[in-house]
Amino acid sequence: MPTQVIALIFILLSGIAIADDCHPLPTPGTPQYLIGYGSLMQEASRLRTAPSAKEAWPVRVTGFRRAWIAQGAPVGFSTTFLGVMSSPDSTMNAAIFPLASDAEVTNMDAREDGYCRVAVADKQVAMLSGQLPAAGEVWLYVNRPRRVAAPSARFPIVQSYVDIFVGGCLAMERQYQLAGFAEECISSTHGWSKHWVNDRIYPRRPFIYQPDAAAIDTLLQHRLPALFKAIRIE
Repeated sequence: MPTQVIALIFILLSGIAIADDCHPLPTPGTPQYLIGYGSLMQEASRLRTAPSAKEAWPVRVTGFRRAWIAQGAPVGFSTTFLGVMSSPDSTMNAAIFPLASDAEVTNMDAREDGYCRVAVADKQVAMLSGQLPAAGEVWLYVNRPRRVAAPSARFPIVQSYVDIFVGGCLAMERQYQLAGFAEECISSTHGWSKHWVNDRIYPRRPFIYQPDAAAIDTLLQHRLPALFKAIRIE
């Protein structure tokens, strides 16, 4: 194995951030924050990659449009995930949380390998409750153009992912007493589609595995009545 490859593997395993066109290096000694707008809004989901990110704060972000546009890998059974694209006139609500080390930045880049990490200006982020511990660099993952596509029969929206997303929004709404926050998560998300399957475990009795199933379904039924009625069970 070439010496350069061995050195690269060693650096990756050491958790040291490496810059490329999609992943600029954070400024050393500067607090790092990430805006999560999909699965990263759920505490359990983000803690799997960033153990320090237990605390998160609700924000509203301008200049980005959240939508069902992130096509999964074309292998086996796949899905369409949430993504964002730059859009000057768009807004979305989300969560902002700290990344405590270069290793957490690197691990998050690996997790979100279908996206590029871009800087977000302070003026684009409005705190809806609380405040950041210190000023720092703020990042957000946007879709790589080659991975942008609408949901389809082969790459549908799946309820298990919707549950993580909306469940995280509900948890934040309750924690910060922000009436309507979870509903805004749905209304500021574009690209909801008839290609949507309910893949919950025991979908006729979802509360067994998804305690917020009734609240999530109520929100979806209210905001997306026709699409909700058309969801098929898998």
